[in-house]
Amino acid sequence: MPLRAFLVLVVCGLLTACSGYQRPPTAFHEILTQPYQLDSSDRLRILVFDQDDLSNTYTIDQAGYISFPLIGSVAARGKTQQELATEIARKLRQGYLRDPDVSVEVDTYRPVFVMGEVQSAGQYTYVPGMTVQNAIATAGGFSARARQADVDITRQINGEILNGRVPISDPIRPGDTIYVRERYF
Repeated sequence: MPLRAFLVLVVCGLLTACSGYQRPPTAFHEILTQPYQLDSSDRLRILVFDQDDLSNTYTIDQAGYISFPLIGSVAARGKTQQELATEIARKLRQGYLRDPDVSVEVDTYRPVFVMGEVQSAGQYTYVPGMTVQNAIATAGGFSARARQADVDITRQINGEILNGRVPISDPIRPGDTIYVRERYF
């Protein structure tokens, strides 16, 4: 009997070691309560009060910049909407407009990616308030072999790529990659 108990412990230990489970770091969930930081592929609606020629939609390029009339390239990656509005107003004040009133809104967030055991893996539009379960439903739902309790998410935070396993009720962020694993039985 002691040999049997020992073998059960060894098998459990090996399965745990092979599972690759990683508890998400604290920053993984803390980012969900912080103001949204802009990044590549976000499409912004920028309004400059009383300046119809400047008010338009702008997309953040892969380098993290928008090209804005009169002032040229403006760094947007990592800034909040308010920080970007302040930066544009500051640059417009430098010889172009006396007291510009600028507002920035996200028109379209960067997409999320759903991979693994779903009906139709791919890139999908992020909607504010979206959860893992909503993203999977958008991808056509789980496949017949899917593990449905939790998923792996890859998330970029302050330039660092973090991975973690979360329940399907967890909220997601624009740019997240969701991976639905295959179940064992």
